[in-house]
Amino acid sequence: MPSDAVLHQAAALCLTYPDEDLVARLPLLREAAPQLRGFTDHAAVTPRRELAAHYERVFGAGHRHGLYLSRWPAGGAPRRPAPDGLADLYRRHGLECDGQPPDFLPAVLEYTARTGDTGVLTGYRDGLERLRARLAEDGTPYAGVLDAVCATLPAASG
Repeated sequence: MPSDAVLHQAAALCLTYPDEDLVARLPLLREAAPQLRGFTDHAAVTPRRELAAHYERVFGAGHRHGLYLSRWPAGGAPRRPAPDGLADLYRRHGLECDGQPPDFLPAVLEYTARTGDTGVLTGYRDGLERLRARLAEDGTPYAGVLDAVCATLPAASG
């Protein structure tokens, strides 16, 4: 079983736009993070254009599966960080957001993977669980990625 850091880094890659780089990395991701095989196996046999169109349908602007964590209500989550504070936190650890807002889930996962600090993910735990449930309800393979990420965190509140 891979470490949580490996899983978080692999999940970050799986949740980014499926470009040629992601497709080239699928065999490595499949081996490094077996919990993500449902997604990686699906992505490996799906033409890249179809995979990209699916990503846009699932995570595109205005859709109910947003990857920007600040859009999810806090619920009972403790210490939920503000997006502007996240950018400063990343910079203190030598990380950048690569043009995305700092609350973009792949950026949070990469921060978590590189630092071992699960506090940001834990702060958004309730929202992650709601996102995971919506993805599962819609039958998208991305639900398995969120299943794996949520399994590494403490139970959701309430």
